[in-house]
Amino acid sequence: MSAAAIGRSLRLYYAPGRAARLDAFHARFLGAGDLAFDVGAHVGDRTASFRRLGARVVAVEPQPRLARLLRLLFGRDPGVTLVPALLGAAEGEAVLRLNTANPTVATASEAFIAAASGAPGWEGQAWDAAVARPVTTLDALIAAHGAPAFAKIDVEGQEAAVLSGLSRPLRALSFEFTTIQRGVARDCLGRLAALGYRAFNACLGEGMEFAHAAPVDAAAMASWIAALPHAANSGDVYASLDPWRLRRG
Repeated sequence: MSAAAIGRSLRLYYAPGRAARLDAFHARFLGAGDLAFDVGAHVGDRTASFRRLGARVVAVEPQPRLARLLRLLFGRDPGVTLVPALLGAAEGEAVLRLNTANPTVATASEAFIAAASGAPGWEGQAWDAAVARPVTTLDALIAAHGAPAFAKIDVEGQEAAVLSGLSRPLRALSFEFTTIQRGVARDCLGRLAALGYRAFNACLGEGMEFAHAAPVDAAAMASWIAALPHAANSGDVYASLDPWRLRRG
């Protein structure tokens, strides 16, 4: 990917005023001394937010140039552990497809690329490079670093595979969904329900405001995602063992 593409991501995700909104939102999930996983750390804006709240962070980012950026940003911070790998259902190796003009949408999912092809709003996206990367799992990260109080998962179509590598519920977590792959979100919700989660909420885009005043169950969340217009594009579903964390306001 080009330096210009990374620069665009830095300007977008470190825009003035955004840090305060991130911190206010994440404070419901994390506090001083907690552990957080930032899976798909990208340019590290979530990692930075978690650190401002006093949490330790395991930041997972498989893109080599972004992993180098994260080392520049956080390499001297003992509260951040950088893991340059993919996450999946089992340990091994996989091919990461890179979009050199838009590093936000690098993916190990061929189904994600197929779903984006020709979809309105995804015109011009091209996955024009590839690199083999090691794959680890959420369970392996927990064994190495401890169970996080919150895990953010943003891996462009691989969210269900990542959750398949988790065998016990965390206090809270989030996963990204897209309207081009609603079935992935449905699979994620099914997996989380099987792990014991009963309370869910969601944010559209980068809004950092819950769509529902109070948490809903997995079936209601799946129905809400199914009914979204295509133009909604993406968002994040939040799940917690503590329903009060998912109330608006």
